[in-house]
Amino acid sequence: MICLKAFSSPLQLPTLRRLAPSSSSLRVAAAMSSSSSAVAAPVEHIVLFKARPEAVASGAAAAMVSSLQALATQVPGLAYIHAGPVLRLRSPAAEALGPTHLLHSRYATKQDLATYAAHPAHVAAVQGHVLPNALDITAIDWVNSAELPSPVNPGSAVRLTLAKVKEGVEVAQLVEKVAAATKAAGEAKGAKVSFGDNFSVRAKGFQFGMVAVFDSVEELDAVEGDGKVEEAKAAVRPLLDEVLVLDFVAEPAAGEAPTPASL
Repeated sequence: MICLKAFSSPLQLPTLRRLAPSSSSLRVAAAMSSSSSAVAAPVEHIVLFKARPEAVASGAAAAMVSSLQALATQVPGLAYIHAGPVLRLRSPAAEALGPTHLLHSRYATKQDLATYAAHPAHVAAVQGHVLPNALDITAIDWVNSAELPSPVNPGSAVRLTLAKVKEGVEVAQLVEKVAAATKAAGEAKGAKVSFGDNFSVRAKGFQFGMVAVFDSVEELDAVEGDGKVEEAKAAVRPLLDEVLVLDFVAEPAAGEAPTPASL
């Protein structure tokens, strides 16, 4: 497992910031459909939201999260969906973009993703809750290129990495190098990864995405400084121009029974 943190500038340490939710209703949530176990190479869909401060204070951001979580039972073809606050921003690029909330969902095919995007329930959530309350939106999509699945269960801690490659470098080179480095590093500290070449037009220039899933925040934190991980990071650093890294946690909303995802 590798976490591509702060590769854009080896001399600049990443900034750590915790964004606490304003109320219990802003806790992260995970929801899965019965088709989740059948998804071998999921299409990943990540959306980063920078909520307006007044939306957080008024509870409108919480309503936005709830409207997105509700799509789990309203839209067919969803293998998994999570919406909630960002836990920590872990790189200068993440600090500069400043996302406060995110959505992470998975689909068996690109067509399922397209169906989700056009579904009236999704359109209503975007128009009624996201657009009025978000200052900025970034989206990135990829088809998982990792050999093994990366299940996200309630309580999982997830590190999201978005990257831009240096001029003259093909994204396919980065994907190949990450695959080799990940295999060499092994499943460090029990992490499971998903990564791939972005195909979203709303990615603000980020060409590569990766999620590394851990059983807990403690396991995620324990990977810092791991020798194999550091070697893996060094192997891909020469290909990278800018990297955005942040963490989030997938937990069931208050009152919900935990339901595992099998992706």
